[in-house]
Amino acid sequence: MIGLDTNVLVRYVAQDDPGQSPKATRLIESLSAEAPGYVTVVSIVELVWVMTVCYGSTRNEIREVLETLLRTKELLVADAATVWNALRMYGEGKADFADCLIERSSNAAGCDHTATFDCGAAKACGMKLIE
Repeated sequence: MIGLDTNVLVRYVAQDDPGQSPKATRLIESLSAEAPGYVTVVSIVELVWVMTVCYGSTRNEIREVLETLLRTKELLVADAATVWNALRMYGEGKADFADCLIERSSNAAGCDHTATFDCGAAKACGMKLIE
């Protein structure tokens, strides 16, 4: 198993760099279920940020990419069940993916709630607003 940095995922998904994209494609397509690539939760969050900010990807495009990563046998996504839960929440509402993942990670850890000063996160993904 090898770890995959966010920039490898971005080059593979975006196919926008003539030097790096073919290398990322070659690497990712060489993986197998027996020797998968490992994707951290941090890389998932960074990938969503890059897709949103740098590429202007829509929520649906982001959802499709993440679903593909999560379903790919050649990739092992850390805390996949929590990422799936965050992705469902993200797809249903207006919260950003990072907030959904924070809330779902706290929930999976057994927290009673997730405290926040972010009114949007409180409203969109069920965090508890500190007043």
